[in-house]
Amino acid sequence: MRRAPQIDIAAYGQGVVHFLKHLSILAGTLCAGAIALLLDYLGQTMTDPIGNVGAGIYSAVGQIVFLCAFGVAIVQANNVWRGRGGSFAQAWQESRGKLGNIALAAIGFTFVIWIAAYIGATLGLGPLSLVLQIIATFFLIYTIPAAAIGGVPGGMALSASIRAVRANPASAAVLTIVWLLLEQVPNLAALSLPSGEFANVLNVVVQAILFGYLAFPVAKQYDDVAFRAYW
Repeated sequence: MRRAPQIDIAAYGQGVVHFLKHLSILAGTLCAGAIALLLDYLGQTMTDPIGNVGAGIYSAVGQIVFLCAFGVAIVQANNVWRGRGGSFAQAWQESRGKLGNIALAAIGFTFVIWIAAYIGATLGLGPLSLVLQIIATFFLIYTIPAAAIGGVPGGMALSASIRAVRANPASAAVLTIVWLLLEQVPNLAALSLPSGEFANVLNVVVQAILFGYLAFPVAKQYDDVAFRAYW
């Protein structure tokens, strides 16, 4: 018999405990943050003479780098949940052969979210543009774990995420809400400081920490629904 969908709220609290016990998970996300800062600097420097045309490309690449590091963090978090050790070195070793698939999944995720925002802006939908982005995030919330721990090729990670969401939409909805709320924390932290380099550094550091934490509930939830998604 098909089991009723379950929402594992405890995973979010347990994720905090696991995160604090395995702070090495930040090794990858902090490195990604440093790369994102470099790309942001290059974007401003190289596009300033042409009116910052193309600066968004550097920002998008920085986000893809962050998502790739998030994939490595998900591998480490999954190892922790399964009791297989929780070192970053082990996760990196396991992830090296998957980086191509994780990168493709990250590109697909970023592109679809961008398309949703672009359509909303082009059609002048106003608040509905944000709704389109939220819907896209909801259905693609498992894209990175599908490539990182689901054994799914990067080009199929989007459809794998949709299947996983359909297997338990309630859990995916809660995860999406948590994801979107935490996504606003770096911006709020930066707003508390004068604009400048320190605010930019704080933004990426907070983002790196949040990605490190999110890896735990994301890994646990995807592991719970991935098998059911095929039945």
